[in-house]
Amino acid sequence: MSTTKHSLLIVLLFAGIAAWAQPKPAANAEAAKMKTFIDNLMKKMTLDEKLGQLNLPGAGDIVTGQAGNTDIAKKIREGKVGGLFNIKGVEKIREVQKLAVEQSRLKIPLIFGMDVIHGYQTVFPIPLGLSATWDMKAIERSAQIAAAEASADGISWTFSPMVDIARDPRWGRMAEGSGEDPFLGGAIAKAMVRGYQGNDLKANNTIMSCVKHYALYGAAEAGRDYGTTDMSRHRMYNEYFYPYKAAVEAGVGSVMASFNEVDGVPATANKWLMTDVLRKQWGFGGFVVTDYTGINEMIDHGIGDLQTVTARALDAGIDMDMVGEGMVSTLTKSLKEGKISQAQIDAACRRILEAKYKLGLFEDPYRYCDVTRPAKEVYTAANRKEARSIAAQSFVLLKNEGNVLPLKRGGKIALVGPLADNRENMPGTWSVAADFSKAISVLEGLKAVAGPNTEILFAKGSNLDYDAKFEENAGMFGKSLRRDNRPSAQQIAEALEVASKADVIVAAVGESAEMSGEASSRSNIAIPQAQKDLLKALKATGKPVVVVLFTGRSMAITEEAAAYPAILNVWFPGSEAGYAIGDVLFGDVNPSGKLSATWPQNVGQVPLFYNHKNTGRPLPAGQWFQKFRSNYLDVSNDPLYPFGFGLSYTTFTYGNLKLSSQSLKGNQTLTASIDITNNGKITGKEVVQLYIRDIVGSTTRPVAELKGFEKIELQPGETKTVSFSITPELLKFYNYDLKYDWEAGDFDIMIGSNSKDVQKQRVNWQK
Repeated sequence: MSTTKHSLLIVLLFAGIAAWAQPKPAANAEAAKMKTFIDNLMKKMTLDEKLGQLNLPGAGDIVTGQAGNTDIAKKIREGKVGGLFNIKGVEKIREVQKLAVEQSRLKIPLIFGMDVIHGYQTVFPIPLGLSATWDMKAIERSAQIAAAEASADGISWTFSPMVDIARDPRWGRMAEGSGEDPFLGGAIAKAMVRGYQGNDLKANNTIMSCVKHYALYGAAEAGRDYGTTDMSRHRMYNEYFYPYKAAVEAGVGSVMASFNEVDGVPATANKWLMTDVLRKQWGFGGFVVTDYTGINEMIDHGIGDLQTVTARALDAGIDMDMVGEGMVSTLTKSLKEGKISQAQIDAACRRILEAKYKLGLFEDPYRYCDVTRPAKEVYTAANRKEARSIAAQSFVLLKNEGNVLPLKRGGKIALVGPLADNRENMPGTWSVAADFSKAISVLEGLKAVAGPNTEILFAKGSNLDYDAKFEENAGMFGKSLRRDNRPSAQQIAEALEVASKADVIVAAVGESAEMSGEASSRSNIAIPQAQKDLLKALKATGKPVVVVLFTGRSMAITEEAAAYPAILNVWFPGSEAGYAIGDVLFGDVNPSGKLSATWPQNVGQVPLFYNHKNTGRPLPAGQWFQKFRSNYLDVSNDPLYPFGFGLSYTTFTYGNLKLSSQSLKGNQTLTASIDITNNGKITGKEVVQLYIRDIVGSTTRPVAELKGFEKIELQPGETKTVSFSITPELLKFYNYDLKYDWEAGDFDIMIGSNSKDVQKQRVNWQK
């Protein structure tokens, strides 16, 4: 048995702006050079040309060789377009860029943006899946590969990462984020920004990042997309703002405004949010873009007509108008009427020009337009290999009773379910650049990984849902489930026939890709009934059933968790889905994913999250039911699976938690350490998690807060000591007056394998 000491230096995501590194002389010189260049350019610009820079229309369907004949071409020639988004293909982009830099008066290049959310053509797991890796290097690498591929195809700007805290799994866009926790979400935000932007935005294999959706979008009422959010500023600062600020600290180049209102004012017109917090408090110097028609939608919010809401957006601090074209159509009139100022227009225009300068587009407008790059850099074997590896690390083993997994090679395996032989749904939601026909289905992957001595028998067994219309809505954007119109009994009988010949059954079930994502909210977060009925029929065979669960959210699977011996949650794994699933099912990769969001027992518990506050009448831990305590009559307060949960094919044993001191003062450092041993027979990875509770505060404090984590790999029989360095910086929070500081007193230090299963010791820390 070997012992290795590991230490973790906690990165403080809420370090104050005053602590930031001072600009270096070279950076100052470059900033001065940029200012001079843009000053000179803006002196030449007309009002219409300045407003044009604030305009981000959709590209539409541009055919190569015909760009000059499109409606958008006239606007580009007139200098009335600052950029285009979701135009795909380097040849098209080069052709459109040529219009701007050769046929417009001032030859200002366009910026080209795209929703590169979790990969470009090489698709990685959906962001919620990526977050389950708890591996910042892997997440950063996924963004780096996405940037390299997108930039090779002409894209210089991505609308990612989405860092909205999501505690209500009814909300479909949980799939695009990193779960419920601010600390983990902040670490992932920084990793994604680093991956996209690298160390040099002028390098042609990096792209500008855009953090979204600012702010509070994940807290929409009833989990309905685009809905109202309403919360105290205390909660905003301590929880929901955290990941956006982390992205700003990482140097993100742009920010996207959210659709929802904040304090009764839509975010797109909220000056406190965009100027006071983002720019003045956090020091953000990049530009702010609306979400798709975000300005126009404020008319339906009820705060004015197009001219009014556009002026309010500019006054709030919005720089670029996505699709709505309100800025190019109304701001001239608002300027004449004194509703906005020339200085406000100039400030917004300058920020857009600065972004283009930082991307090197003024030096070389065709920097991202090398038509030879895609064949060499997009969807390469090397990129796909990394996507396969990262996907396998994102899977969360929720149950493995009797060690049904890993599967043994040889014999016969029945593969059933509506998602078993479907390439189109493997990439998941927001995979706009993917070629679905190239994705690897579960059937293809299992056959390839199992090898020639294992026979994979297949039957679909059921449709996604009994309701054909529901299935149609859940199969949009080319992600059809290819509905079987035969009676359900006939489909199940076919599956049972296949199962009768097999030793074990693998059921690929759950959500389709478009059952989560934008405008895919669900009031019922269970597995659809058609698939439940299939699973029950398979269980009745008496053969072991392995549930391979696809999902873009936390689900309510209490019934399945009780009934089936093995459940492997695979999210939507991306391009290499089938191969990665095969790697884990057959044990070539030991699963190491951990949940980044709590899974409820049923939808009635929602919202449910680990870092909640106590009431004045808390229910004692492990108990249920007590009258006049905070609990339900019909279900316990406990989650089905807690935040941070995930099993392995091996067994990890935690030693005793050791603290360097029980009493501290001032800026001393507390070291918390614990020994982790792999008691199994195979190598495995474990995510060791540090939580802290501030026992008494001037305002109420959560029952636990994640403050550190480390993912380690252990050989069979190996022990490693994981150590966390804790300073008063980790104890700080925003008090009632929104002052960021820590308060002396008692603190519980907790380390464990998830938010529920922890060891705890108390320390006293005085100032």
